[in-house]
Amino acid sequence: MEEKKLDINSIIGFILIAGILIFMLWQNKPTPEEIEAEEKAKLEQVETEQKAKETQDVLNTSAEDFSAVAATDSLQLENLKSQIGEFAYSATLTSAQDDVTIIENDVLYIKVNNKGGYFSEVRLKQFVNHDSLPVYLIKDENSIFNINFGTTDNRTLNTQDLYFQPTLSKSGDNQILSMKLKVSESKYLEYRYELKPNDYMLGFTIKSEGLNTVINSSQDVKLDWRLIGRRHAKSIAYESRYTRLTYEYENGDKISKLSQAGDDDEVEENVSWLSYRQHFFSSILLTDKPFKTASLKSTTLAIDQEVDTLFTKSYASVMPLALNGGEINESLSMYYGPTDGKVLKQYNKNLEESIPYGWGLLGWINKSLFIPLFGFLSGFLPYGLAIIVMTILVRLVLSPVLYKSYLSQAKMKILKPEIAEITAKYKDNPMKKQKETMALYSKAGASPMSGCLPALVQLPVFYALFMFFPTAFDLRQKSFLWADDLSSYDTIAELPFNIPIYGDHVSLFPILASIAIFFYMKMTTGQQVASQPTQEGMPDMGKMMKYMIYFSPIMMLFFFNNYASGLSLYYFISNLITIGIMLVIKNYILDEEKIHAQIQVNKKKPKKQGKFQKKMSEMMEKAEEQKKMQEKRKK
Repeated sequence: MEEKKLDINSIIGFILIAGILIFMLWQNKPTPEEIEAEEKAKLEQVETEQKAKETQDVLNTSAEDFSAVAATDSLQLENLKSQIGEFAYSATLTSAQDDVTIIENDVLYIKVNNKGGYFSEVRLKQFVNHDSLPVYLIKDENSIFNINFGTTDNRTLNTQDLYFQPTLSKSGDNQILSMKLKVSESKYLEYRYELKPNDYMLGFTIKSEGLNTVINSSQDVKLDWRLIGRRHAKSIAYESRYTRLTYEYENGDKISKLSQAGDDDEVEENVSWLSYRQHFFSSILLTDKPFKTASLKSTTLAIDQEVDTLFTKSYASVMPLALNGGEINESLSMYYGPTDGKVLKQYNKNLEESIPYGWGLLGWINKSLFIPLFGFLSGFLPYGLAIIVMTILVRLVLSPVLYKSYLSQAKMKILKPEIAEITAKYKDNPMKKQKETMALYSKAGASPMSGCLPALVQLPVFYALFMFFPTAFDLRQKSFLWADDLSSYDTIAELPFNIPIYGDHVSLFPILASIAIFFYMKMTTGQQVASQPTQEGMPDMGKMMKYMIYFSPIMMLFFFNNYASGLSLYYFISNLITIGIMLVIKNYILDEEKIHAQIQVNKKKPKKQGKFQKKMSEMMEKAEEQKKMQEKRKK
């Protein structure tokens, strides 16, 4: 038999076949996408099989298994009941979760959380902040509304930790939200909110039903309301300056505030409302029956003004709630909205007094004059032009006062040589010198005080306007020329560093106001120096006034760089107008030669002394006689 051998051709054939097979396998291998799809399909198949198995397990669960599950739930409920007592019933309801109910109208959007029954979010629909983001008064747990009370089984509970059951309904156009913290279906603590259309004020009632056997009436039931003020303005320092806790007490007779700067606390009686003001926005709690006492606290959070922080101040108030027959029944209201005098005044609750218009006369000037005037002008003029027109009107009204001041300075300037002669003649007799000087003033009809009095008259107007512009809500986010917001500072340049007091930006309106006040002071101080007689032993008033020429504009430049641009615009226009009026008075109204001639005529006329002048003259004569007697005794 012939032996079969594997020749070279067969080997080559097998190699070629193997190569072809390897090539075909390589060509037909799956792509990464196909591999991923296959793995995903396998995973889905496993999950489907697992779910089917779990479903089958549930279907196969015996009655004994369900009894074991129920026993476990019962044990958990008993543990919960041991912690919060009768109110464990609320935790068994379907609402016992961190869910929210939304109520809203045209101006407010509010989320009410089941846990605590209070607001988790309050957004003002019609406003945005300096970054064009929505204005939130409450967001990210920055507010707490809690009732703390003791129970008859010696527990202390806080409503902020318990779950309320919401029920939303309507009464006409009003939305009514009932939040109930239940012991049972017939025993509960209820928060009842009522929101009207297009209204920033919510009706709010706290009422208990059947809890007289649950609440321990021997302990105080305390209402704890807290809020951390969120930043809404460009300058955290400026906003914090006008962020303040204000309250009304003693049956509406008095308004008071906690400290504007730093931390402060106070305990007050008969508080009828309290306002957590955040400059241009406020959160206000009102009560129909004044709180017997209120412990109030304000804490400043924006300590380092260079840090870009999110919060201004922290507020806290604790008030006891009265029990009537062991039950709570409080009729309250809540305001979340703009710190706008026109809006707040509509509620007839004296809420506009929470706006810092100024105390006493300053507040009266603002409320009676400037607010109505500016409201009228801004009704048909752009806000920047309304400021300019109002400034012109104010300066024209005060121009007679300016004229009196300038006339007095002119008279003093003319009398200066004669006063110098009296000073030289009686340099060794101060009493005689004073008497003759006063006699000269009296005959000439001049007085060194007559130049000061007109300035004093203008001071209330100056400070009233200083309080008006930072609190004028109408100026918020209103632009004029290069200023984007007349209620905040204008910016023409950003600095890469921060200058103490000045800031990290350059504002143009304060620069213009500083230049105007420099020329104004140069004119007025020059006139005053020329009119004031130099007296021996007295400081050189000329040098002091020259320092003031430069000091005042520098102060204006630094301090007003972070203030409202509307205020700087007012001072710029005011000083320009004042300079113009003074130039008109000097060049076209007053004639120094005529004034000098009139003084000479007055000096020749017999001058009847007034009671005060006569008394002063008698006192000086007696003093002079006593001095002569003393000199004689010494000899």
